[in-house]
Amino acid sequence: MNKQHALVLGATGATGRELVMQLLAHPAFDEVSIFVRKKPKIEHLKLKVHEIDFSKLNSYKNIVVGDVLFSALGTTRKVAGSKANQYEVDYTYQYEFAKMASENRVNHYSLVSSAGANKDAWFFYLKMKGALEDEVKKLSFTSTHVFQPPTLIRQADLLRPAEKRGIRILNTLNHFGILRSQKPLSVSVLAKKMIDEVLINKQGKITYQPKDIVL
Repeated sequence: MNKQHALVLGATGATGRELVMQLLAHPAFDEVSIFVRKKPKIEHLKLKVHEIDFSKLNSYKNIVVGDVLFSALGTTRKVAGSKANQYEVDYTYQYEFAKMASENRVNHYSLVSSAGANKDAWFFYLKMKGALEDEVKKLSFTSTHVFQPPTLIRQADLLRPAEKRGIRILNTLNHFGILRSQKPLSVSVLAKKMIDEVLINKQGKITYQPKDIVL
């Protein structure tokens, strides 16, 4: 198998961070390029860090070149400060980056979305995620994989108290056979599944629901 060059958007978030670590350790990938606002505290021979201004994405089109784009960018309304700011990060930045990648003939696109994503949803977050899914599927990638994970178990240093409580509640309900489709999922499992599906080389537009992601 030819070695692959992976591009990662959202590399400092929970899923993105795990993706980067697994990609760097994986023998199928000989280069991993990340696109970040601020350089993370990680160094590796395979790793290339691009510090960029997300408000000027089009000026970086010439460096969005590789074999596969993993997109795990995202924020919360609380961190973003408003729905408009969250939409800019979760939808606009991701779509514009994916569009550049497709125009540069990156073959494969792998997106972290959300369980329940639907452009017709009542809830802003799910509506936004669903709209992004629909639009990126129109781009000219050879394959587009959309992952709709349930609640994610992030790294210990990133977990907030409310998340810990929510995960405990869901695990308790799962124990009694309730909401099993929404059983919390580790970001390490999600990242591994995303990489595995790329290497299997499944072509077309595929959506993975929570039940499809568990290894």
